[in-house]
Amino acid sequence: MKQVTKGQWNGYDTYILHSRELEITLLPRLGNNIISIRDLVHNRDIVRRPDENDLAFYLQKPYHFGVPLLIPPGRIHRGQFEYEGVRYQFDQNTEHGNHIHGLHRSQAWCVSDIEEDEDGCTITTELLTENEEHWMEQFPIPLKLEMTFSLQNAVLTQRLRVTNLSTTPAPFGMGYHTWFLLDGQPADWTLQLPVSGLYAQNKEQLPTGEIEALHDEWSSIGEGINMQGRNWDTLLRAAEGKPAVAHLRRKDGYTLKYSVDEGYFKHWVLYTKGESDQFLCIEPYTWLPDAPNLPMTDDITGLIRLEPEQPVELTSKIEVVSTNK
Repeated sequence: MKQVTKGQWNGYDTYILHSRELEITLLPRLGNNIISIRDLVHNRDIVRRPDENDLAFYLQKPYHFGVPLLIPPGRIHRGQFEYEGVRYQFDQNTEHGNHIHGLHRSQAWCVSDIEEDEDGCTITTELLTENEEHWMEQFPIPLKLEMTFSLQNAVLTQRLRVTNLSTTPAPFGMGYHTWFLLDGQPADWTLQLPVSGLYAQNKEQLPTGEIEALHDEWSSIGEGINMQGRNWDTLLRAAEGKPAVAHLRRKDGYTLKYSVDEGYFKHWVLYTKGESDQFLCIEPYTWLPDAPNLPMTDDITGLIRLEPEQPVELTSKIEVVSTNK
């Protein structure tokens, strides 16, 4: 049944998108995060879902569950930079006094539209950053964020539309910290991803601007790497001229296809949270961490220049595909 129903998680309203194949649970009032993707055909969770007793941890680090949105993604040196004469100072929330993973945490988004028809169902949510005091203290350019979640059969599509409501250009970067499950059997899974190089990082895990050739285990990622024994927190450059699509494939052919707009998403982070066991975070980024501070052009870093009142739309898809697709 292709419809949207309501539920609750720790007293917060959830909205659940239904199809015959998938069940998507969205938590708009607590970060607008997809906290669950349930595969109804194969009876498994696709992403890490927070339990009811995870509320305190979720409020502290909401990007540890589901498909959280990062604005901007990654680290920023000392949390500060200047752009078009405007100073930006983000919270310094790492051990080295840098910033990590952006301003978007547990803000309350408003549901603005729900659509249901024979083809699928869609929910649209909105956030005005000018209503978020702490956000504006760090990023003083007001933005309008609109997110559309659409479910058609076994395909979930997310579209983020961002509009600069000021008269001053603003820098923008975003990404997703998507927690795919390996079910405690990493040897059963293979990752295939078209990338062209590795970003060198300093001891504070900030990119130096240097791009290294793919080597050792990474040299075969274009054909597929088995997930057994991996310990990754790695920043990679997307391959130019190729679709930005990750395939996470189980040995029986069961496949998760994660695709993003290659015109905007120029970087990937792969993170296993220690040696691979339960999780593989596949993280598409539009901008390179610390992009405003790097001596590189926007076409390399992926920094998006948001002109006043000129919206930018960023699309991603998660699809469960069979062996013959």
